[in-house]
Amino acid sequence: MTTEPLSGAATGPDPYAESRETTEGRVYTVTGGDWDEFIGESAGEERVVINLGPQHPSTHGVLRLVLEIEGETVVQARPVIGYLHTGIEKNCEYRTWTQGVTFVTRMDYLAPLFNEAGYCLAVEKLLGIEAPKRAQTFRVMLMELNRISSHLVFLATGAMELGSTTGMTYGFRDREEVLHLLEFLTGLRMNHAFIRPGGVAQDLPEGYREKVLQFIKVMDTRLPDYDKLFTGQPIWKQRLQNVGYLPLDGCLQLGVTGPMLRSAGLAWDLRKVQPYCGYEEFDFEVPTSNDADCYARYLLRLEEIHQSLRIIRQCLDKMEPGPVMVDDPKIAWPAQLTIGPDGMGNSLEHVRKIMGQSMESLIHHFKLVTEGFDVPPGQVYVPVESPRGELGYHLVSDGGTRPMRVHVREPSFVNLQALPALTEGGLVADVIAAVASIDPVMGGVDR
Repeated sequence: MTTEPLSGAATGPDPYAESRETTEGRVYTVTGGDWDEFIGESAGEERVVINLGPQHPSTHGVLRLVLEIEGETVVQARPVIGYLHTGIEKNCEYRTWTQGVTFVTRMDYLAPLFNEAGYCLAVEKLLGIEAPKRAQTFRVMLMELNRISSHLVFLATGAMELGSTTGMTYGFRDREEVLHLLEFLTGLRMNHAFIRPGGVAQDLPEGYREKVLQFIKVMDTRLPDYDKLFTGQPIWKQRLQNVGYLPLDGCLQLGVTGPMLRSAGLAWDLRKVQPYCGYEEFDFEVPTSNDADCYARYLLRLEEIHQSLRIIRQCLDKMEPGPVMVDDPKIAWPAQLTIGPDGMGNSLEHVRKIMGQSMESLIHHFKLVTEGFDVPPGQVYVPVESPRGELGYHLVSDGGTRPMRVHVREPSFVNLQALPALTEGGLVADVIAAVASIDPVMGGVDR
C-alpha cells in the first residue's frame, strides 16, 4: 500500500505500521491486531485466553472470538472479523449501476433481496425516479418472504447451537418452502439479482397467487410447532432468559438496530417510521419486548414471521395490473421486457425490432448493455429494514455510468459490536446463546 505524506504531517516513524521509502512513495506494512499483547497481559494470572472459532459450528460462519476467562466466567470478549472479506463495495465501483445488483445480493446471503432493494432505491433516488406501483408491491412481497426465510435460519441454527436438533430440522424444512416459492417467483433460490434499478427483472409468473396462498396455508399450520417445541419449554426458557441482556440505553449507545433494539422496548422499524416501497399502506404490528434478553429476541423474531405473512396476504390484494419497470428506455434494460417463449428475456417482437428493423435501437441496446446509463452527480443514503436491522446504502455518483463510491451500513457489522456487552460477566456457555441472538451474517460484516 503506497501513500503520499500529507503536507505538514509528521514524517517520523509510524507507531502502528512499519514503513520503508520506495520510488513510488512510502510503503507501509500493516500487520494484524494486538493479539499477542492481549494474550500476554493475562500471563501469570489465573486467567485463560481461549479462541472460539473462526471455524466453529457455533460462531455463525467465520467469526473468531478471543475470550479471556476466569474459571467459567468471561472477563473479556473480543470479536475478530475479516476471514470472509469480499471487497464487494470496492468491486461495485468498477461495474455499471445495474451490475452492482449482482454484487450486493451476495453480501448478506441470508437476506439478498433486502440488499438489492436498498441499493436500487438509492440508485432510483439519485436518478429521481420511482418504480411502478406493481413493482413496489412485488418488492414488498419478496422482502417479506425473505424476512421469513432469514428468521427461520435464526431459529434453526440458534436451536442447533443450543442442542435442539429437532428445532434445526423444523427450521430448515420450513425455509425450503420459502426458497421454493422465491425460486418460482424470481428463478433463483438465493442471490437473485432480481430487483433492478427502475423496477424488477420480470413480471409475476402465471399462477403465482395460488402458490403464495398455498405457502401461507402451510406456514400457518407449521408455525405453532415452534411454540410447542420452544416457547413454553422449561429447558429452553431457562437456557435463554436473563442471558445476553442488553438494555435500551446500551443498544442506543452501540447503534444496535432490528430485533435486538425492539427486544429492549423501542418500536423502531423503518417500515413504520420511514416507510419505503409503499409500506405505509400496509396494516401490520411492530412487536416489542422489555426483557432485552435472548428469550425476548427469540419470541420477537417468531412474531415477526407472523406479521410478514400478514403483509404478504395484503400484497396479493394490492397487486394492481401494470408495468414492473419504469417506462424509460434510457434507464430500463430493457423497458420492453416481457416473457418470451423460453420463459425469460425479451419478446420476439422486441428482438425482431432491434435486430432487423432499427439500427438506432440496436446501437442504443448495445450501449445500454455494455456501458450502462448515466446517473446525475450527487450522493444519497437510503436505509431499509432488513431482518437484522437498519441496512443503509450510501452511494456517491460523479455523473458517470459507474458508482464513484458505494458504502453500506450493514446491521450485522454494527450489532456485532454489542457482543462484549452481551457476554462479559456471563458464562462461556452463554456466549453461544448471545451470538445466536445477534444473528450475524459474516458476508455482510466482511463486505
